[in-house]
Order: sequence, then structure tokens, then C-alpha cells
Amino acid sequence: MIVVSGGGDQVNASEMGASFQAFPKIAFLGLTTPFWLAAFVAVAAQIFLTRTRTGRGLYAVGGNPVAARYCGIRVQRAEGLVYVISGAIAGLCGYLWVARYGVAYSEIALGYELTVIAACVIGGVSIGGGVGSVAGAVLGALFLGVVVNALPVMQVSPFWQMAIAGTVILGAVVLNARAEARPGKLILAEARRGRG
Repeated sequence: MIVVSGGGDQVNASEMGASFQAFPKIAFLGLTTPFWLAAFVAVAAQIFLTRTRTGRGLYAVGGNPVAARYCGIRVQRAEGLVYVISGAIAGLCGYLWVARYGVAYSEIALGYELTVIAACVIGGVSIGGGVGSVAGAVLGALFLGVVVNALPVMQVSPFWQMAIAGTVILGAVVLNARAEARPGKLILAEARRGRG
């Protein structure tokens, strides 16, 4: 793999190696490398989060770090692991993006972090942490991708595309917040009934 440094300037395809750009375009069974890598990462994450002690511990740390610490989970180590995994996947995605489109600059994919968060929230991942699944996040990403890509085909103006996508994201966040607030409200209501 060839590493290209642009010194803060834009790097174009002519400055990248042929093998660097070829990898994301390799097709297998009619699907390119990014699809297979995404499928592999999703399956590996699902197995890691549901079948390993460390993965289940991450849910505990996300839900309640204090309780997780009392249960014997090393919270700082778990958080460090999350940052390492997240950084590795972000780096892989950055490479695939740059190699596929043949251009790299400092503001590439600016704003996509909000799209990723929105896809996760739509898929049922809690903003507060401790709740969610890989399958839900994948379905949320697919749903958001369909919405965003269908609007230009339907000849919706760019302004309304952003408005519709924003409304979908806002609706998902509101529904997520209400779903998280319900259990606490039910417990409080039951406690008040018991006092009366």
C-alpha cells in the first residue's frame, strides 16, 4: 500500500498508486469490496457484542459505567477498546472513500458523522448508550440511504432533500428519546400509585 502525503493540499488520483485505487473496485459475485468488508465488519461486530464477555461488558459500560465498575468491568479499558475499534473502522472507511473516488482533502465527508449517528438512532441505538444492535444500525443505515438516494431520483430540489432528511432524523431522535423516557415514567407512576 502506498501512503500519500499532501501537506494539507488536495491529493488527486494521479498522485495515488494503481493498487491503492484498485482494491475497492474488485468485484466478487457482482458486489465490490466495500460491500464485503461492510458485511464482514457487521457480522464480526454482532458476534463480538453478543457472544463475548468483553462485548457484553461494553453494553454495561454504555448503560451505566458506575454499575459496570462495581460489577468488576474495567471501564477505562473498555472505553479505550471502543475508541480503538471505532478509529480502525473509521480509518478503513476513509481509505475506501479516498481510493474509490480518487481524491483526498482535509474536509472530505464533512458532515457524515451526523448521518452515521442518525442511521444508528433510526436503527434503535440509544444516544445515552447501552441499548442497540448491529442489525438495527445496519437497517437504519439502509433506510436512511434509500431516503437520501431516492429524493434526487424523484427530482426533489436539494433544499427539500435536506429538509426531508432532517425531518426523518429529527423524528427518529424524538421517538428514541420518548422510548428511553418511558420506563422511568412508568416506574415513577407506579411508585406514586403505591403511596396513594
